Amino acid sequence: MAATISSNPNQLRGDDRAVHDWYRFVQSFPPHLVRTYLDRFGIGSGHLVLDPFCGAGTTLVECKKNGIDSVGMDSHPMAYFASSVKVDWTADDETMLDYIRTVEHSYEKATLGAGVSSFSLFKSDGLNHLSGQIGDEVAKLLIKNSISPEPARKALVLLEKIDEHGNEPLRRYGRLALADALVNGVSNLKFGPEVGVGKVRGDAPVLSAWAQRMRRMAYDIKSLSCGSPARSRIFRSDARHVGEMLEPNSVDAVITSPPYPNEKDYTRTTRLESVFLGLINNRQELRQVKQDLLRSNTRGVYKADDDDQAVVGFPRVVDIADSIERRRVELGKTSGFERLYSRVTLLYFGGMLRHLDSLTNVLRPGARLAYVVGDQASFLRVMIPTGQILADIAESLGYRVTGIDLFRTRFSTATGDNLREEVVLMEWTDDRSRGIGDGQPK
Repeated sequence: MAATISSNPNQLRGDDRAVHDWYRFVQSFPPHLVRTYLDRFGIGSGHLVLDPFCGAGTTLVECKKNGIDSVGMDSHPMAYFASSVKVDWTADDETMLDYIRTVEHSYEKATLGAGVSSFSLFKSDGLNHLSGQIGDEVAKLLIKNSISPEPARKALVLLEKIDEHGNEPLRRYGRLALADALVNGVSNLKFGPEVGVGKVRGDAPVLSAWAQRMRRMAYDIKSLSCGSPARSRIFRSDARHVGEMLEPNSVDAVITSPPYPNEKDYTRTTRLESVFLGLINNRQELRQVKQDLLRSNTRGVYKADDDDQAVVGFPRVVDIADSIERRRVELGKTSGFERLYSRVTLLYFGGMLRHLDSLTNVLRPGARLAYVVGDQASFLRVMIPTGQILADIAESLGYRVTGIDLFRTRFSTATGDNLREEVVLMEWTDDRSRGIGDGQPK
């Protein structure tokens, strides 16, 4: 029987804010959920925890706070950058404060008198050909009106000053603070369930927003100055190829939240900061990022994709995809998005199968796993019970499913349904005799 572990919404508690709120995705699961499973699995010093979809690093930071070694993986460049900065607590807080003052002075000197609007900075980190405006190629990557011209110019001046001063760790802190300031204090973005544009502001206090976040980072590092001996490693890598990155039989537990088959484009929700930091500079680079991600939305489907072949032997997955396609035809839906939705369902579960299969090489016998996933009811109103299907796939690969906890329910604005967000609990047994149908890894 499924257990309910918490009635709390997916929020960051006040006493969890240190480090976690340096930069956080709107979809991030909360640190207290990680602690729940670290405790339930009996994980402590001497164990190794893996998060193969590490995002903004919630599992990794929480492990480090508790003195537990961890490994993270994510193929999204913004996720990789954010999580790697958030587990680096090596800076001296006084040195950080000196760096903040230096950058503030340099920025103010550069903008004194002439005003930011007259500046044309910029280097070739994806923001070249600027002339007080964002270049055409880069602008096409951004959501229209996601940031107003004046705050954009100020942010670009500040980015140059961040990069001019300090050592590499300090510059990385500075860039992450700017990313958070852009999304949560400078831009016109709003997060919904979907990312969109809210009230368009003419200006924003870019420097003070950045400095406030940097001082908070310095305070957090000082409060953690006793240090954690825990080691954190992070790879920019596709979770479908875990076995290529880690040592065999090295992982004691997995706590993660992969994408859901929910039509969210995770490159779109992070587009502003990815572009401003020069992590995505053109459409070719954006396409490459999407190709390295698990397929969960129709904007990231490509002709050469073949993860769907991995689940041809799973009738439950095939039946759902067929139901979506039949429903599309009945309703006369003909857009590209609508035509691809049944396929993305197959690609998603095929990708998850390949991930779980690759993972078996690095798990210790008896390793425990917790996967936070959400059900989906598409606009075609065909229910996708993500947790249950994932559990079936895992059992076919030799995992033992020990339970499915209800984490919370969330309201679907598209269908009016309350959808379950669950934690699928598994143990690695290497017992493939319980496979389902012909559903074996391809």
